[in-house]
Amino acid sequence: MSEKKINILLAEDDLNLGILLVDYLEDEGFEVKLCKDGEMALKAFQGGRFDLCLLDVMMPKLDGFTLAKAIRLTNKSIPIIFITAKSLKEDKLKGYGLGADDYITKPFDEEELLWKIKAVIRRIAGNNSDDKPGIIAIGKYTFDLHNQSLSIGGKTKRITEKESDILYYLSARRNKVIKREELLRELWGENDYFLGRSLDVFITKIRKYLKEDQDISIENVFGVGFVFNVPGNEDDV
Repeated sequence: MSEKKINILLAEDDLNLGILLVDYLEDEGFEVKLCKDGEMALKAFQGGRFDLCLLDVMMPKLDGFTLAKAIRLTNKSIPIIFITAKSLKEDKLKGYGLGADDYITKPFDEEELLWKIKAVIRRIAGNNSDDKPGIIAIGKYTFDLHNQSLSIGGKTKRITEKESDILYYLSARRNKVIKREELLRELWGENDYFLGRSLDVFITKIRKYLKEDQDISIENVFGVGFVFNVPGNEDDV
């Protein structure tokens, strides 16, 4: 971890748990701002500078999913980890669909949360590496990795950070078989059912974004993963 402290926004209405997490994370070298409801957390986010958000799903005034949507309107790239007492798959899928980086279910061990935070930070740092190209040609499209946008025929569409990460991963391995579990572990740090469902949602969105070039396709390879079919040189990235 860098010398600069990571600033965490913690939205948790259980104050006993919130204070416990603040003490633990600050002992581990983080700066933590605790907010007891969603509205307070949104105001704190809008008025401060944060590197990561820990959002409880069930909160008064503004629930964690609604809060995440509001945060994403102003910052598409900040990592979000949901904390919840719910274990329903619908809730996990909804969280990942909002672009969550991870999900932890109560009750949990503080060390598990710490591991997830550090894993997300490492992935974000790797994704922001300066050795990645800024502009990538994908068929008739121009993909601006750093500005998270796709352009074709004078039209530009902004995409989310997770969509950008997935598209970059696919493009870097174009015209080759990409194993599903490897993609999941690279971008989420683990391979499980809920992340796999979330990946399918992102792949469907990316297919729609690329539909204006009919020579491009994301082909499903049953039981294995995908092939990102792009005409031209495989080594363009």
